[in-house]
Amino acid sequence: MGHIHNRPAIVGIGIKSDPERVISGLLKYSGKSKIALYIHTDVKAPVPSVFHLRISDHPENELINDLFSGTIDAAVRGTLSSNHTLRILKDLAGVSKLERVVLLETADGNRFFMGPVGIDEGWTLSEKISLIEKVRPLCRKFNLPDKVTVLSGGRLDDAGRHPLVDRSLADAELIARLTGAIHRGILIEEAVRDSGFILAPDGISGNLIFRTLLFLGSGHSHGAPALNISKIFVDTSRVNPEYLNAINLADNLIELSSS
Repeated sequence: MGHIHNRPAIVGIGIKSDPERVISGLLKYSGKSKIALYIHTDVKAPVPSVFHLRISDHPENELINDLFSGTIDAAVRGTLSSNHTLRILKDLAGVSKLERVVLLETADGNRFFMGPVGIDEGWTLSEKISLIEKVRPLCRKFNLPDKVTVLSGGRLDDAGRHPLVDRSLADAELIARLTGAIHRGILIEEAVRDSGFILAPDGISGNLIFRTLLFLGSGHSHGAPALNISKIFVDTSRVNPEYLNAINLADNLIELSSS
C-alpha cells in the first residue's frame, strides 16, 4: 500500500483549534513528506506557504475522504473533534470499532506501545488478544522489544481481596497464557523497561496511564495509530503539547508500508 508514485507522500493533519500550537510544532518537521493542513473555516491563523492548505466547514470529512481516496497517504487527527472524526473514519473503513495503540515515551527515553487507549476499547478478552496480535509486527518494525506485558488490577498475590481484582487477575493470566505475553499485575514500572507493548486492564485505565505519563510525568506521546483499517491514521489528543511526533510517526508508517 505504498503512496502514489511520481509525487512525495502527503500527510494531512486537522486543525479546529489552537492553530498556532499545531503549526509551530510542524515547522520543526524535517522529513520527506509534504504536509497538508485541513483547517476549519472559523480558524484564523497565518499559514506558512510550505504547507498545503485545505479550508473547509467540515475538515473532518475532507481529511478522511482524502485519506480514503488516496489524495493523502496518512492522516493525523490534530485538534479535530474526536467523536466526529473517528465516526467518519469507522464508516469509511467499514469497521464498528477502532483498535488503537499509542506510542509513548517516558521522561528517561523508554519507548513502548500501549493500549487500549479509547475508553470504549479493549473491554473483552477477544479485543485485548486482537490488540496484542496486531501490535506485535509494529513493535518489530519500530525496533521495540517483542516482549508483551499484560497489566491487571493488583499484584499477583492480591487474589481474594476484591471480586473485581480477582477477575482482573484471572483475565490477565488467561490473556498472557493464550498470547505468550507476561502477566505482571500492576507493575508497570517494570514493564516499561523491557516491553514493546503494555496492555492496560481496560480503556479507562489505559487513558489514565496515557494522561498521567504525558501531563504529570514529563513523558511524550507520539500518537496512536489505528491497527484495524487499511489506511494510515494516527490519532492524537487535542491537548497534545505539539504534533511533530505524530507527523513523524505517520511518516514512518508510510515508509514501512511501502517497503
